[in-house]
Amino acid sequence: MLTGLTRRVVGAPRLVLGVAVVLLALCGFYGLGAADKMLAGGYDDPHAESSQARDVLDREFHRGGADVVVKIDGPAGTDMATSGAAAEVGRKIVGELEAAGYVQKPILSIWSNPGLAGELLSRDKTSTQIIAGLDGGDELAPKHAAELSDRLTGKIDGFEVKVGGQGLMYSQVNQQTSKDLAVAEAIAIPISFLLLIVVFGGAVAAALPILVGVAAIAGTMALLRVIAGFADVSIFALNLTTAMGLALAIDYTLLIVTRYREEVDRGLGRRDAVLRTMDTAGRTVFFSGITVGLSLAALAIFPMYFLRSFAYAGVGVVVVAVAAALIITPALLVVLDDRVDALDVRAWIRRRRGRPEPEPKPIEQTGWYRMATVVLRRAVPVAIIVPAVLLLLGAPFLGIKFGFPDDRVLPSTATAHSVQQEIRDEYDQDSGGTATVVVEGAVSDHAMSDYAAALSRVTGVGAVTAPVGVFLEGRQVAPGDPSARSGEYSVVTASSDVDPLSEAGQDRVSALRAVPAPQGSVVQVTGLAALNHDVVAALLTYLPWVLGVIAVLTYVLLFLFSGSVVLPLKAVVLNVLSLSATFGAMVWIFQDGHLGGLGTTSTGYLVATMPVLMFCIAFGLSMDYEVFLLGRIREEWLKSDRTRAANDHAVAVGIARTGRVVTAAALLMSIVFAGIAASEVSFMRMFGVGLTIAVLMDASFIRMLLVPAFMRIMGVGNWWAPAPLRALHDRFGFKEE
Repeated sequence: MLTGLTRRVVGAPRLVLGVAVVLLALCGFYGLGAADKMLAGGYDDPHAESSQARDVLDREFHRGGADVVVKIDGPAGTDMATSGAAAEVGRKIVGELEAAGYVQKPILSIWSNPGLAGELLSRDKTSTQIIAGLDGGDELAPKHAAELSDRLTGKIDGFEVKVGGQGLMYSQVNQQTSKDLAVAEAIAIPISFLLLIVVFGGAVAAALPILVGVAAIAGTMALLRVIAGFADVSIFALNLTTAMGLALAIDYTLLIVTRYREEVDRGLGRRDAVLRTMDTAGRTVFFSGITVGLSLAALAIFPMYFLRSFAYAGVGVVVVAVAAALIITPALLVVLDDRVDALDVRAWIRRRRGRPEPEPKPIEQTGWYRMATVVLRRAVPVAIIVPAVLLLLGAPFLGIKFGFPDDRVLPSTATAHSVQQEIRDEYDQDSGGTATVVVEGAVSDHAMSDYAAALSRVTGVGAVTAPVGVFLEGRQVAPGDPSARSGEYSVVTASSDVDPLSEAGQDRVSALRAVPAPQGSVVQVTGLAALNHDVVAALLTYLPWVLGVIAVLTYVLLFLFSGSVVLPLKAVVLNVLSLSATFGAMVWIFQDGHLGGLGTTSTGYLVATMPVLMFCIAFGLSMDYEVFLLGRIREEWLKSDRTRAANDHAVAVGIARTGRVVTAAALLMSIVFAGIAASEVSFMRMFGVGLTIAVLMDASFIRMLLVPAFMRIMGVGNWWAPAPLRALHDRFGFKEE
């Protein structure tokens, strides 16, 4: 199939390129509006108790939307609870909120809800909050919050007014992500191009991966906009699209052009060299794309649309990148002919220095071959020392903690972060710690009072507000909120001075859920702490399935690629070993705060969805290099006499042929991910740093050291498979020979 496709491309390369330019121009134009269709949320499980309760709040009470917090600071010495001037400013702000049709009721303030003074009034009483929910979900609530921030922020009659809350956090995350994407592209594309000139020697050849990368990005952006029309898609999928599009394009084009030049140097005509290249390196690219794509597709198993979005983007960018590499690259090679080597910088430097052209060397005399033989001679020490080092680096991962993203994912200069930080510093209770309990069923006032009183006795819980009264430490202290009843549904809120994302916050959720429900009713607890609890639970529920799917698919694919039952197992184990060290670094830096958290705010936990996402992406990219290397080793093995010495020679030749490609591709890919590491959103910075470390570690420790060491130890056993499986591979397996 691939040979037939290449022949058609080679037969009409200019037509292929013309069609590609038109299609990509249309995709690029259509994809420009993709960001406007994407959302900033998607971290919670829609099937969890907390999410179901939030749906009831929205449907029955018109509550539960992303909150907006208006913080009012008075002059020094002002008692906001008793000041008439403060009350007047508060009424003006409440009036503004009520006039906005998207603000949900109730609007909480110390003037209408004096029983909430412990939550809404600062310790020195010079500051207070007004809190309300916003309609519109993840799509519209952030826009509403930004509109309110623009309208209310500033001075009102001598009082300082600031706006924060979850809705504004999502809005500012959206804005920051768009800025970060532009910065990442500005870093990655020019630096990658300069390094590609060094790798390829010529500026023309160096432009090929950039062109293919742009094609992959444009095509995937258009695809994401289509998907966003009928499914929720996270705006962070754009970061993956840009990074993976450019990174895979560089990987695949580098492998193809390097093999093409090798075939030309062997004496093949340029068209024949293209055909031979696509029949070898092209097949490897195709198989590698399947492996990477399936690793990312496994993310669709999770119910959170944040993770599912990366499945859409990952599979989309792999499909487009592979198609571009297999169609556009050979067409460009044919059209450019020998001009692909034009503008050779290295030749110009040699002429300037009066140096002769380098003489071709036998493969056995190259530095990569000699390095491989050194590792092969010391296989046992390498196989012991390197894993020990990786496990030591991965030790911090044993202390990993998961949490829900809050305002601290933004830089401290963002108002959503700074306002919430002031609240954490100045107030005894954090409104984010409020738990909301939805009670379904016909419950008598007496039973509701008993239930609310029991909730108020839970450790870490402050005032509990129910339809029948406000309760504190088991006693009713104020009238209730009659509007908190609708048909057979009732709402009970429990304030708290506990950080909702801390271990104590999680214990509080468990304790609230353990309080017996009123007889004949069903209760569901929601709020930030409950959402965090349920997200972690959902991840741990689905994670074994995701890891199992990735492991099984990878094993099957590598068996079909290699014909061995040993090599796929070796690949999976080494990949996990490499990633353990990467995750150890992430915990040490971003959770524990070493190295200043690389400029982020350390919260004592990692955003729960990010390690899972990083694992799937890094695992897929690791298999990318595994396929590159294993494909060339297998090619040499098939030409050999199948002895132990032949196995060692095949490993050394495979590394000699692909070592430069894998190393250069890893370096270039790390630059792409380093562009994401410049992000001002903390978990995206962690994402970029983590993948940069993972790629570099995999290309060095794993591919250049552990792979040859373990293949030397196994000898001809590397290629073993039971007779039935050998017959299966002969019929359905990958064949490059």
